[in-house]
Amino acid sequence: MPLKLTPAKLFATTTLLAAAGYPAYEYRFSNTTFKTTPPTSHNKMTVDNSFETLFAVPLSCDGCIKAVSDSLYKLGGIKNVEGNLKDQLVSVKGTGKANCFPEVCVYTDCAAPSAAPSAIVEAIQATGRDAILRGSGASNSAAVSILETFEDPVDGLYEEPSRDVRGLARMVQVSSGRTLVDLSIRGVSPGKYRASIRAYGDLKNGATSTGPVWSGEDKKLRGDLGLVEVGEDGRGASFVDHEFQIWEVIGHAMVLTRQEEKAEPLKNDKDTVVGIIARSAGMWDNDKTVCSCTGKTLWEERKDEVKKGML
Repeated sequence: MPLKLTPAKLFATTTLLAAAGYPAYEYRFSNTTFKTTPPTSHNKMTVDNSFETLFAVPLSCDGCIKAVSDSLYKLGGIKNVEGNLKDQLVSVKGTGKANCFPEVCVYTDCAAPSAAPSAIVEAIQATGRDAILRGSGASNSAAVSILETFEDPVDGLYEEPSRDVRGLARMVQVSSGRTLVDLSIRGVSPGKYRASIRAYGDLKNGATSTGPVWSGEDKKLRGDLGLVEVGEDGRGASFVDHEFQIWEVIGHAMVLTRQEEKAEPLKNDKDTVVGIIARSAGMWDNDKTVCSCTGKTLWEERKDEVKKGML
């Protein structure tokens, strides 16, 4: 039976956030609360989606921490930055507050007010240092989808070694009925792309076998994630809030494409990327620094993933 929440119940909900990233990467999030401000002439409310993200960053001195902090504060939406030289970690706390109309915040999608995790990574990298999201938060409340091209796929063969990675979607559930979605894409043609969660998780024929947009039990198109604008450099990003829970979308496919949604299945082309939505670890779920399978360190694994096209 689908979960139904009234605005009053939703605003009173307090949860621990979890985060998504690559298999070895996670987010760290603090408690999230929904608060209402005193009534105004516009009947607005203040939504608090503040969260904390933990990154592994190479740090050698206090000057490194200052350089990273200065770069992050320029983003906006950042409340606090703390560095730990001993553990080579940087924690970032977002402001997470925005004034919205209750009808918009509860029943439709709102722009997330804090800096997106992908933007935080880019700001750290702008200082000449790499960053890996390590984080914390509640288990089973985060997901990730690695988006790849399936142009000219071989029937029945999904995991081809030559598959090109073009994007990443990170999802974090911030309340019992809402999830933040951080989408990044690169290496595709400029233009507007539709992002969607599909009805199926079947990638044997790429986007073609993923079915229609996911509608959920209420038959609404709940899988429509909106548009992502890709610039002339082939890069695009979106960080928004959607009305679904993580457990509802695990195992489904995610697709970004310039194709119009029609009755026939999507086609696989160079500007259509697709991936499976999978759970990602929460706080303490994965604190390894050396892979037990390969013997490689966290940073050695990071280099391997970047070569494959990971963001």
